Amino acid sequence: MTHVTLYTRRNCHLCDAAKDAIRKSGAGVDVTEVDVDTDPELVRRYGEHVPVVVIGGVEAFRHRVDPAAFAAYLRGELGDGWTVVNNHHLEREFKFPDFAKALAFTNAVGAIAEEQQHHPDIYLSWGKVRITTWTHDTGGLTSKDYALVGKIDGLTTDSAR
Repeated sequence: MTHVTLYTRRNCHLCDAAKDAIRKSGAGVDVTEVDVDTDPELVRRYGEHVPVVVIGGVEAFRHRVDPAAFAAYLRGELGDGWTVVNNHHLEREFKFPDFAKALAFTNAVGAIAEEQQHHPDIYLSWGKVRITTWTHDTGGLTSKDYALVGKIDGLTTDSAR
């Protein structure tokens, strides 16, 4: 059974909605709920930005959780390192040993985006690329986004960390 840590706080309607979404997903998970207000370090780390869902030690969702997206994440349809943000977009940061490798990766992502006719936001800096995607037509996540991140994950090589 997959272990999920859910960082919440009392009287938080988004936290209650996240708990409900996890239940509605039908996923067999073991959930540990942690009230961030009981630990000053957690208050510092998360502030008002709860709920946060951590699966396998990785932040998977923040603010909003959709039952279908939660189930898809657990089925492995969303590769390691991708985060569902506000139940609105997918985001992942890739690290590289230098600018040239980061740029080559960015160009490869661009080629996939053209092929898929689905274009993510791409932030490129020295040794780092951050990809953010959502379906602009619907203002949220669709199967196009999951297909795109699957193709992007196929690009990752030993040069990406």
